[in-house]
Amino acid sequence: MSYGAAAALQAAVFQRLAADAPLAGVVGGAIYDAVPPGELPETYVSLGPEEARDRSDATGGGALHFFTISVVTTAAGFANAKAAAAAVSDALVDAPLVLSRGVLVGLGFEKARARRVQEGDTRRIDLTFRARIDDN
Repeated sequence: MSYGAAAALQAAVFQRLAADAPLAGVVGGAIYDAVPPGELPETYVSLGPEEARDRSDATGGGALHFFTISVVTTAAGFANAKAAAAAVSDALVDAPLVLSRGVLVGLGFEKARARRVQEGDTRRIDLTFRARIDDN
């Protein structure tokens, strides 16, 4: 197994989301690798947890990464959060990301979970994606 390309994947995903015009139309520049302290915008996107599994084979090292991108909003209803989540999904599914280490073989949507948090005042959608990376 190789976890060596994990940082490269995270950087490429962040760059892709930060440069996506439809996503910017919903959240502006509120896309975070680490959520900053203090007051936050009404709706923002945050890179979240990751899990990696070995996918090495006879040709070399590789891993299957499952990573979460969260959309968080205090706006009423789920409409704004779902618009942002759709933009995140559209930006990432089958995106031709170029990594500083390793080669992205495929990037796809795995699952999503929408829920209310903090006594119903905040809505959150966690989108999980899978990325297969060869690290030769």
